[in-house]
Amino acid sequence: MRYLLVEDNTELADAVVSRLALDGHAVDHAASLAEAEDCLAVAQYDLILLDVMLPDGDGRDFLARSRAHLETPVIVLTARSQVSDRVGALDQGADDYITKPFDFSELEARCRAVLRRRGGEARNEIQLGSAVFDPLSGTLRNGSESIDLRNREIRLLEVFARHKGQILSKSQLMDRLFSYDAEVTENAIEVYVGRLRRRIDGMGVRIETVRGLGYRMETGDA
Repeated sequence: MRYLLVEDNTELADAVVSRLALDGHAVDHAASLAEAEDCLAVAQYDLILLDVMLPDGDGRDFLARSRAHLETPVIVLTARSQVSDRVGALDQGADDYITKPFDFSELEARCRAVLRRRGGEARNEIQLGSAVFDPLSGTLRNGSESIDLRNREIRLLEVFARHKGQILSKSQLMDRLFSYDAEVTENAIEVYVGRLRRRIDGMGVRIETVRGLGYRMETGDA
């Protein structure tokens, strides 16, 4: 998943980015609404974590203005615990809210729940050939066998699994896996795709190379 964190508290932002990165997510950090708008103008995000009180405005007002064209799910981060504040955030378009200070495990659980609801999924699991993949827990099972995946492999498999049959370019995959400040090249995508192919070999699902365009996941016999 690629997240946008809009938070002006540097210490909190660094902690959130580090925690989500441990799970293999790419996270871009904006310290103001203006920076958030710049990020949204050039990138697609799976989820936005939006603070309320920011240097250049109220995150809830930004959300209300943006909802006409912004479909990305939003979790509001707020220090206000009044019911009216929470209800107001939801009425202005938030998918969920979490009150500061929060436990990181709760934040991660709320992120999973919002993404699951937005995907129309009652369960996390995705069938891939003979295997079952749960992108939120990061598990891949083929019958009784459990396949160990590294964080980047989990996120890459999730991108392919959610876009089966679609051609994804290297730049699109980089956009999903890495934040702006990550110093990587398209060769990194080739390495991760190669590793992932070895992990899913024999499961009835494959990642094809589409020359000059990118990669595509297909299921069934080759």
